[in-house]
Amino acid sequence: MQPMVITAAMVGAETTRAQTPYLPISAEEIAAEAASCRAAGAAMVHLHVREADGTPSQSAALFAKAIAAIRERCDVLIQVSTGGAVGMSVDERCGPLTLTGELRPDMATLTTGTVNFGDDVFLNTRPMVLEIARRIRALGLRAEVECFEAGMMDEALFVAKQGLLDLPAHYDFVLGTPGALAASEATLKFLVSRLPEGCSWTVAGIGRHQLPMAELGIAWGGNARVGLEDNIHLSKGVLAKGSHELVAAVAAKARDHGRSLASPQEARELLRLDGTLQPASSSAI
Repeated sequence: MQPMVITAAMVGAETTRAQTPYLPISAEEIAAEAASCRAAGAAMVHLHVREADGTPSQSAALFAKAIAAIRERCDVLIQVSTGGAVGMSVDERCGPLTLTGELRPDMATLTTGTVNFGDDVFLNTRPMVLEIARRIRALGLRAEVECFEAGMMDEALFVAKQGLLDLPAHYDFVLGTPGALAASEATLKFLVSRLPEGCSWTVAGIGRHQLPMAELGIAWGGNARVGLEDNIHLSKGVLAKGSHELVAAVAAKARDHGRSLASPQEARELLRLDGTLQPASSSAI
């Protein structure tokens, strides 16, 4: 199998310091955690930022500080979120897409539909999706298609037909969000079976589903996203002392399965971040 890309989702918009004291908030804390995740085996970080009081933000200035701090410490790829937090406008969510030059991220996420999000609704109307896709493309970035529901895969094809998403694409299946698609082996198998030819994929399990879903990603030739954004526990009742501990746990399982870990440069090639197409890996499902 091809090397496995581990993505560390270190911050998010929902996790709080009240839930875990290990959540990084400042640019320096985020950069230190990114370096620890890189050392543990992550090739990429999925980046959100916070105000000093922990409030979720999509401020370009805060993203700039975090990206600069990360790149001073390590070579990990940086994928910025355009999801932000529930209730944000398109302009707010696209704050990090205004960064250019040395602060330009390596990738950006694109959620291709509206979804129940706990007691809230994560709104992504078709016009919103197309506008965010347009801004990602205008910056010259490749999008990661984030799918919380199966229909989002079909909507991604619609975005591609508008010329705003290149195929083969990279998908992230986010499973186990309360109110959305459940995390199970059958669910993931169905989603992977519906991927367009040549596409790559990552799985992100929410809460207690994080490590079991990551193991399926390992065994089936996919990739995995782990971190405090999605899950704060290393095991039942035991807080992870940072996303790096979750990365290390998945890295160890990958090695046990004979999967090597992708370096940032290998991940860049596998995810086609420079526009170079790589053959799709065979699935072990």
